[in-house]
Amino acid sequence: MRTLDTLATAVGAFSGTKRFKLYIVDNSTTPTISVSDHAAFQTVPSEIIYGQGNIGFGRANNLVLLRGIGKYHLVLNPDVELSVSTLWQALDFMEQHADCVLLTPAATYPDGSKQFLCKQYPNVFDLLIRGFASRQMQKIFRRRLERYEMRRHTKQVVYWDPPIVSGCFMFFRGDTFRRLKGFDQRYMLYFEDFDISLRTSCIGRIAYVPSVQIIHKGGNAAKKGLWHIYQFLRSAIIFFNTYKIRLF
Repeated sequence: MRTLDTLATAVGAFSGTKRFKLYIVDNSTTPTISVSDHAAFQTVPSEIIYGQGNIGFGRANNLVLLRGIGKYHLVLNPDVELSVSTLWQALDFMEQHADCVLLTPAATYPDGSKQFLCKQYPNVFDLLIRGFASRQMQKIFRRRLERYEMRRHTKQVVYWDPPIVSGCFMFFRGDTFRRLKGFDQRYMLYFEDFDISLRTSCIGRIAYVPSVQIIHKGGNAAKKGLWHIYQFLRSAIIFFNTYKIRLF
């Protein structure tokens, strides 16, 4: 798994100067991975959490709270690859900026094209166009979608206080994640990162830091089948019932 390969390399860049603990949350009833399967498990003290079945992204991540987390806490998707300096850059930024409680990185797709992890507060129209419209229709609303994805703001300099950041890589201060009690467990999949971003901004500041770099394969719920579309719509209803709904 490339995620574990690159994670082991990023951890190795510290040469034993920092302590890490790796939790693999395996949403299955029986384990699908073993600590003997991968070199990363020999690099970092590790624990595999399994047996709970598919309880959802947020609830699965919250299982780590029961085991205790450290000064910093990274939520990482299994479709993300890190650069050798990713963790070092993230830690360095957090150490220098005490007001930052959550960091989001610069991301590219595997083909090298830029991916935009920061978002404005969503409205229903933009979500539908971005998630379900044809490419031709998306081109018609290109400027609108670029504004929603904050493309003008998230380039080569640090940008503070984006309203929404992606759950694929969330580098928290540990006490912030504990104070939030993790993700809202009402969300099975999708929008849990929207929710926790808004709640985090009530505690401290979020920063987009372009020196922290990842590769992310990305989502695209509409192409993953009816179950994913259902979960997307279900979570959207929960989100807009909890926060303010905007149609356009």
